[in-house]
Amino acid sequence: MLPADTWAPPGATPVEVSVVIPCLNEVQSIASCIDKALDAFRHIGIRGEVIVSDNGSTDGSIEISRQHGARVVHAQLKGYGSALRNGVEEARGEFIIMGDADGSHDFSEIPRFVDKWREGYEFVVGNRFEGEIKDGAMSWHHRHIGTPVLSALLNLFFDAGVEDINCGMRGITKNLSRRLDFRTTGMEFASESLIKAAKLGAPMAEVPITMWPDQRDRAPHLRTFRDGWRHLRYIMLCAPNWLFLLPGALLVAFGLGMALWLLPGPRFAGKTGLDVHTMSLAMMLALLGAHIISIGLFVKVFCYTEKLSRNQHSLGRWLKRVKLEHGLLLGGALTLIGFTGDATVFWHWAAHGFGQLPLVRTVFLCSLSFFLGVEVLFSSVFLSMLGISRATYIGE
Repeated sequence: MLPADTWAPPGATPVEVSVVIPCLNEVQSIASCIDKALDAFRHIGIRGEVIVSDNGSTDGSIEISRQHGARVVHAQLKGYGSALRNGVEEARGEFIIMGDADGSHDFSEIPRFVDKWREGYEFVVGNRFEGEIKDGAMSWHHRHIGTPVLSALLNLFFDAGVEDINCGMRGITKNLSRRLDFRTTGMEFASESLIKAAKLGAPMAEVPITMWPDQRDRAPHLRTFRDGWRHLRYIMLCAPNWLFLLPGALLVAFGLGMALWLLPGPRFAGKTGLDVHTMSLAMMLALLGAHIISIGLFVKVFCYTEKLSRNQHSLGRWLKRVKLEHGLLLGGALTLIGFTGDATVFWHWAAHGFGQLPLVRTVFLCSLSFFLGVEVLFSSVFLSMLGISRATYIGE
């Protein structure tokens, strides 16, 4: 057992640093991880605790963890993110360092994270690329494709400034962890924490770390494509402007512009003639864009009301100003204009014996107005329902 001034048994105060290690059947490596963490506390002279957040181990990992001086807590929900969330909630330290239990993270490097915390950073992320990746520690597709691509997307969408978003060794202040209100349960916890911290404007830094080959004699819990998709899915859902609103707006602008350009009559693009067939395609593109925008607005409101997205002050102000009635008035106006135009053309067409339809371009444009109006009407109602069901009433 370590001296009392470097290790905090349950109930002791205060604790400066908590190390949280999620665990699911890691009997071969958990003892080494705990020992290195406790040695690091003694080396830098701080009071700390090691928390093993167990996720249903049956191989003796729990008993070994207690024997080596860790406090074991149990995560009820399955999943890597659930174990980390449970451990973070149970931590008593002002600063919490997370790391994996498979031996791939070197807990003797804890002082690097503590130094950054003492400099004023609230979120400190390990960077394996700036440190050292031992032979066999990371597969080539994780190293050269998965992590760089996901890191580039997260930095593009959220300006996090983090090169290695998938690194599981990271530190966060207890105060910041409460403010971020974690929700995810799987490997995408790594992306959630960074996205929310970046949106909140929390001071973040990276430190170089060493990645070692894991000590398991079985396949890792990580599943490349399944967990990679979960990361990508969460990143994209948290960036509806990029995934929905921007593409949708471009489609609407292109489709509507093309339809208006072709309204007077046939046009030529170089030597290619464009007529009503192109106009009908333009109308479909505009409708598709409007539908994509609607879905993007649903996602934005859902993420806001479910607290999956942080620092959405502008959206919050928008939700308070825009009422359901505004959407109903806009949708109703577009629907009425389109219906009136189509009905007028139909009346003239019927009056002339239903022969050739000379105003087909007008029909296309009026139909586009009608369909867009219906989209706005139903989307407005659904957006309002999303707000009411989550106590975020739109228009209050």
